Formats: sequence, C-alpha cells, structure tokens
Amino acid sequence: MTLINKQLGGLRKIWFDGETYFPSLDRKRLTSQLMRVFALMKDGQWRTLYEIQTRCGGSESGISARIRDFRKERFGGHEIKTRRRTEGTWEYKLEVSWDIPTPQQGSLL
Repeated sequence: MTLINKQLGGLRKIWFDGETYFPSLDRKRLTSQLMRVFALMKDGQWRTLYEIQTRCGGSESGISARIRDFRKERFGGHEIKTRRRTEGTWEYKLEVSWDIPTPQQGSLL
C-alpha cells in the first residue's frame, strides 16, 4: 500500500490491484501517474484523454484507468463527468469530492 497525503484528500492508504499488477514493477509508476492526472484535472476543466496524456505522459489507456480510479472510494470517491466532443472523442471532467486547500493553506499541488 502507498500512503498519499493531502493531495488526494488527507492522509489515506491507497492500493492498486488486478491480475497483472506487480507492486515492485508498477506501484511507483501508477502512483506518480495518478498524482499527475489529479494535479491537472482538479481544476474541473473538460479534457480529452489525448489532452490529458500530452500533459501528464503515459498512454491514453493508462490515463483512462487513472480516471476510473478516482471514482473508487480508496482514491477519493470523486465524480467523473463525461460528454461527447465529436463523434468518436469523449471529454472528462473531475469533480473533486472535498475542498482542495489553496496554496496559502499548505496545499502540495
């Protein structure tokens, strides 16, 4: 398990799982990507997977998985809104489920 700080809503333990998940190979990479995606998406702006991927790195499928993670209680239980931008392109918006501290309050993001 990984300990995440105020960035995801207070000190909480999060963990990744799945048949193909190996902590020694995947934990650091997935946690880092999760934090980058959260830092970008916490502003509540609509973005496509491609737009998120170009800012955060990784693959679009990995970004999609991190967005799904945000819905899980152990990752904050946030709401993810979706809407169609074009025929084959979807946009995503993160609605954070708690108040994000401002930099003056000591936020790390």
